[in-house]
Amino acid sequence: MPYVRTVKTASGATAVQVVWSSRRGSRQIEHLGSAHDEAELEVLKAAARQRIAAGQLELGLALGGAAPGGPLPITSSRMGHLLDALEHGYRVLGLEAAAGGDEVFRELVLARIIEPVSKLDSIRVLEEAGVAPASYRTIERRLPAYAEEAWRQRLSAACAAHARLGPASLVLYDVSTLYFETDQGDGFREPGFSKERRLEPQITIGLLTGQDGFPLMISAFEGNKAETKTMLPVIRKFMAAHQLPVVADAGMISEANQKAIEAAGLSFILGMKVPDVPYQVDKWRREHPGEDIPDGHVFTQPWPAGPKDSRRDQVIYYQFRADRARRALRGIDEQVAKAARAVAGLAPVKRNRFIALDGAVKSVNRELEAKARTLAGIKGYVTNLTACPDGTPVTADFVIGSYHQLFEIEKSFRMSKSDLQARPVYHRKRDSIEAHLTIVFAALAVSRWIEAQTGWSIRKFVKTARRYRTIQVQAGQHTITAADPLPDDLREALHAVNCAAKDAR
Repeated sequence: MPYVRTVKTASGATAVQVVWSSRRGSRQIEHLGSAHDEAELEVLKAAARQRIAAGQLELGLALGGAAPGGPLPITSSRMGHLLDALEHGYRVLGLEAAAGGDEVFRELVLARIIEPVSKLDSIRVLEEAGVAPASYRTIERRLPAYAEEAWRQRLSAACAAHARLGPASLVLYDVSTLYFETDQGDGFREPGFSKERRLEPQITIGLLTGQDGFPLMISAFEGNKAETKTMLPVIRKFMAAHQLPVVADAGMISEANQKAIEAAGLSFILGMKVPDVPYQVDKWRREHPGEDIPDGHVFTQPWPAGPKDSRRDQVIYYQFRADRARRALRGIDEQVAKAARAVAGLAPVKRNRFIALDGAVKSVNRELEAKARTLAGIKGYVTNLTACPDGTPVTADFVIGSYHQLFEIEKSFRMSKSDLQARPVYHRKRDSIEAHLTIVFAALAVSRWIEAQTGWSIRKFVKTARRYRTIQVQAGQHTITAADPLPDDLREALHAVNCAAKDAR
């Protein structure tokens, strides 16, 4: 007959043993361990009872309570490592202070990072993570506050303060679109030019980031608003506190935009379209007949302001890249071949820039083809900077390198659309959409911070860290805390997050 007994040891600890005895008087003692406090003693006793009950069948009498040899009850389970890391980022970025300590907003931001779902389903995500969430009615009641411009401006100011923007900083601007599964526009959700080539109503999102892609401001516009008309409203909002050079893609640029940016006292680096062969490129080809332009060669074209111009002096840099030329020439070859087949009557006439129509007569536009081949591999960059932000002279490498940082804002857009699922599937009213985008903006800021500290993608970090939970077990009158052992790589990532949080205090 087995039973549990405790024995005091010479060191003062309490040993827990299972004694296996028989009617013949023989017995076997199995030592399970020594406890140094009441909590450890309860755990060892529970383990001893489970050892005795091993292999025995239990009757399902539904009497309530745990059986003597049954498992210890878990009183709580929490994604402790993941939640702590995300909350560190939320506080370090100053979002908690900017949100006035609003717990509902913080919970929605964390839920968006852990598993981007509807606001209603966010309650389930938070419960699984080990957070006691607010009720859905409370969430609905708080959403209008998150749609307010003042709320978003406080978050933007916190992000700008964390980014430590100064005279040596650049900001990046780009736009994207988010579509809705409806066929009715409402003045805000309207059909327009879609980057995803969709016909449904959409909204246009303007995102301003730092040079590393860290979000600084997000704004929503009508879906049919031209991209070039979204840039200045966002910049004007942001420039009230920061006079910084702006980097933007060629699609954002119009002559009116350039004039307005300069009128605001801002400097810029802009990608530009090259419709005609630049003078400097044409001159180089005349002086080097039959030669290929060296890969990476830059042509510098000063563009001084005239006596009646209200702008500052500008410089245009034209860069040739062999890879870019190869891709462009392959596209030209394909289009010219299609144009030739259409002209010969072997294929239908479709939209093709190399087909020239003179009444009913079709021909291949060889003059346009020659110009396109001459421009293959050439990209233009224009700036009105007279000196780099750190005071050194402007160079082509600085201008072109700064422009190429736009890939960081594209990464932020990809993250918001995929990892954070920014498309407001479950929202229809403008206030709800604006509130949703505010939550996505804050979640994007925390995600980029986590990636910067750990070197991991936010998807990898969440997927890995959420598996390791902290649990509390009830052992008699005592509560025991236990946790899954962490792998080395996750331990290092969490250490980096904790160190960054401590340094920020």
